[in-house]
Amino acid sequence: MNLINQLLKQKAIDKKTADSLSKEFESSGRTVEEIILSKQLLPEDKLFRIKSEALGIPLKEITLQDVPADVLELVPQDSAEHYKMAPLGKKQNMLEVAMVYPEDLKAQEALNFLARKRGFNYRVGLITLSGFQNFLKKYQDLGREVKTALQELERQLQPGTGPQESASKTTEGMIQKRSEAPISKTVAVILKHAVEGKASDIHIEPTPDKSRVRFRLDGILHPSLFLPKEVHPSIVARIKIISKLKIDETRIPQDGRFSVSMDNKNIDFRVSTFPTILGEKVVMRVLNPDLRVSTFEELGLTGRNLEILKKAAKRPYGMILSTGPTGSGKTTTLYVILDSVNKEGVNIVTLEDPVEYFINGVSQSQIKPEIEYTFATGLRHVLRQDPDIIMVGEIRDNETAELATHAALTGHLVLSTIHTNNALGAVPRMIDLGVRAFLLPSSINVIIAQRLVRRLCPHCRKKVAASGKIKELITEELKDLPDWAKEEFGSGGNAQIWEPVGCSRCGESGYSGRVGIFEILEMTKELGDIVISEPTEKRVLAEAKNQGMITMRQDGILKALKGVTSIEEVVRSTSEE
Repeated sequence: MNLINQLLKQKAIDKKTADSLSKEFESSGRTVEEIILSKQLLPEDKLFRIKSEALGIPLKEITLQDVPADVLELVPQDSAEHYKMAPLGKKQNMLEVAMVYPEDLKAQEALNFLARKRGFNYRVGLITLSGFQNFLKKYQDLGREVKTALQELERQLQPGTGPQESASKTTEGMIQKRSEAPISKTVAVILKHAVEGKASDIHIEPTPDKSRVRFRLDGILHPSLFLPKEVHPSIVARIKIISKLKIDETRIPQDGRFSVSMDNKNIDFRVSTFPTILGEKVVMRVLNPDLRVSTFEELGLTGRNLEILKKAAKRPYGMILSTGPTGSGKTTTLYVILDSVNKEGVNIVTLEDPVEYFINGVSQSQIKPEIEYTFATGLRHVLRQDPDIIMVGEIRDNETAELATHAALTGHLVLSTIHTNNALGAVPRMIDLGVRAFLLPSSINVIIAQRLVRRLCPHCRKKVAASGKIKELITEELKDLPDWAKEEFGSGGNAQIWEPVGCSRCGESGYSGRVGIFEILEMTKELGDIVISEPTEKRVLAEAKNQGMITMRQDGILKALKGVTSIEEVVRSTSEE
């Protein structure tokens, strides 16, 4: 079967696209399916439905809970991963197998070999690439892998195991005991599942009767595993060892970092330990380069907001301020701006606390307040490095605020973050930090405020008519929209919204990934006059409306009406506004 010809026959692609696909298929080493999905030429469901019809075999939907554990033993994990085949169930001697590439002769030979060796017949169906990746979680069950490691640990720690027991009473013995294979394996399994599950953070915390492991997925913490409380100190010690922290210091917080190679790529983990009355808590931030947003569109910027920010990033000087609480994506936004201006002829220097992602071609520096290397002292030295663009992790004191303003006024593009609830509060905050008001109109280009909301899963979201309080909320917010935004959505009287449902692809949550909601305030002559004369939030808000600025809540509601997120997510993330 030639999939490209089949797609052409079904008029799913045109001749030009077909020729381009054929050339890339021959030169890239990737499959046609992978190329089409990476270029987003077709939805995955449509692509595999066409393939299913062409092959004359059914397309399978998988519910992980329905796959028996004993069926997995018939197809080893390495064979399943290599040939992309998923054993789904077995009736009498007939094994139901779903394959991504059932037309692949090598995959057919492998399945025939397994059938002969293990004595089963089989019936083949088709499975999508994303469905197969989701299926692999059955092999990689977190609880099962950790249980195996802990059983091994239990055997090793049986009374009467000889010198190890007495040696463990010394510091050296404790380190040796805590870095044994079962504990190392348990930590490795936790890290692996966090990365594969696309978690942003791992929390390992003591409770009165157990050690609790939680993953933060799409901004929400989920319990993932409970360990015996006896192993908690050993788990913490192992993480301290690989993070190069002081293993015998349990009284004060410590910060560290380590890297792990997974699937031929380096994943960084930022580690923070914190003493509690029950023992030390560990939080690890997962810095996966594959999940890093790299374009303005991926951030969630559209329309006027996108135009203003792109224009500001192209200016040779001035300041771009990103505001919002911790965890709202401020640093990610600044990284995307840096990516957009990172060129061979530009010198970019950053001061960060900490450095989250490494950007090729950018001089990134980690501040260290304990040795008096702060944002302010670092900024003084950065200005001697002949920079074109400077990123300062956070403006949090008078000296940093004044130096950043001075740099923006003297021919540098300065990017930084500042803690305020919205864009309107950034100007009063800079004045509070001691920057003279008359300097701000000339130094600030734009102020960004943002929050992160969960994206609705595109595979299972459901469209419904807005009613009750939700309808009232939409109508009220759309009433104040600027004219350019009203054209698309009108008054909101007959608004259609989208709700989460839940399916196997999103882990039954109804959400997959996160997206930003924004408000962007541009420094204009009119706003500059207000900043100099009466820089109150009320006056700034009036000018913002004249500019056509939409608030974060309005931006969120527009995204909810387009099916990007849900109204509940927008209200949750903007409730303090």
